[in-house]
Amino acid sequence: MLRVSRRRLLTTGAALAGVSALGFPAISYGQSDKIKIGHLTPLTGFLGAIGSYAQLGVKLAAEELNQSGGILGRQIDLISEDSVNPATASTKAQRMIEQDGAVVLLGEISSASSLTIMQVAQRNKKVFFSTGARSDALRGKDCNRYAFHCDIPNTVMVNAVGTALKEKGMVKGKKFFTLTADYIFGHDLLKAAKLFFAANDANLIGDELIATDVTDFSPYLLKVRQAKPDVVCCNLAGNQVTNLVKQYAEFGFPYPLVGFNLNTGDAWAAGAGNLSGTWPTVWYHTLDNPQSKAFVAAFTKKYGKPPENHAWIDYVTLKLLAQAVNETKSTDSEALITYFEKQSQFDIMKARKAYFRSWDHQLVQEAYPFTVKPKEEMKDQWDMLVLGDAVPAGGAPLESIYPTKEQNPCEMKT
Repeated sequence: MLRVSRRRLLTTGAALAGVSALGFPAISYGQSDKIKIGHLTPLTGFLGAIGSYAQLGVKLAAEELNQSGGILGRQIDLISEDSVNPATASTKAQRMIEQDGAVVLLGEISSASSLTIMQVAQRNKKVFFSTGARSDALRGKDCNRYAFHCDIPNTVMVNAVGTALKEKGMVKGKKFFTLTADYIFGHDLLKAAKLFFAANDANLIGDELIATDVTDFSPYLLKVRQAKPDVVCCNLAGNQVTNLVKQYAEFGFPYPLVGFNLNTGDAWAAGAGNLSGTWPTVWYHTLDNPQSKAFVAAFTKKYGKPPENHAWIDYVTLKLLAQAVNETKSTDSEALITYFEKQSQFDIMKARKAYFRSWDHQLVQEAYPFTVKPKEEMKDQWDMLVLGDAVPAGGAPLESIYPTKEQNPCEMKT
């Protein structure tokens, strides 16, 4: 277990005296002079590589906030651990609240694990920021009022890539073959993809559900060869994307490989010359924005490598939480929920500010398609991707690429 900051036990009398001196009634019994925040993310398994970036990002945010005085004048005690799997994530989330005194939870990449943490948050009436899980269902049929969703959902990823593919004439009348991760995220992404194909006169001629522990994709690629599609679409996650991309390159198919999901850490791991096509992202370290550039510089100086998109999203999530607590002068869940449901604006280091939608708690923001640089044009191992224009376009409402209430029904459970 990793404790990002040293946890110090105080006597009950000292703790109560500290609370009284600060005068914040929402910060109640049994708490130390620090604000405890629980962070969970996969550090092992098929999502472990990108989870490690998330942990580095949130750690940097906590250090910067503490150096500038903390939150409400109190230092942050960040408790960051490996979520491992859905069952372990649930157990650790409960312990962080009950035993460690965490006032809020954040993190996670796996949609399955995020769902179990959401349930813990609801039972304990504590706010949880799901930073990296992308399943539409988490914001839809599984939503609850204590959960807020920071990453772009599956529908947005499909729309971002789909928009770029349509501009290249790669959708209408084309035959698609999809390779899909066999768990809640993949099922949800395939559903969004099918809606896009149907709306844009594309034909899905084959799909293969693939278990998350599969590393040899040759049986599935042989089926692709037999189907002879126009386009192959990757709906996998984590290091499976990396493995698929490498093996796909070895097969030498003439069919372009595109994807409705990719994290830049997995793209980097694929290695120069293996990845091609069009993919989606929520952020990339070359984004031309002063705040983004400052974050990239600070992260690179500290860790010796540029931040991946999960480092960025966990970093900005802790920063927007700090803004909310400082402005409400409270860590109380009800006060925070009310603040976010007012659709307060947050600078997340993009051209347009973001906000949480009041009815499904989705952080509405820009997304980007990207393509891949030729190997000979790369300056280093991380100089791999070329961002396309932000989606939606400048004059269009941010919500235009997000699921509507009809597409993604959410009834907040109290």
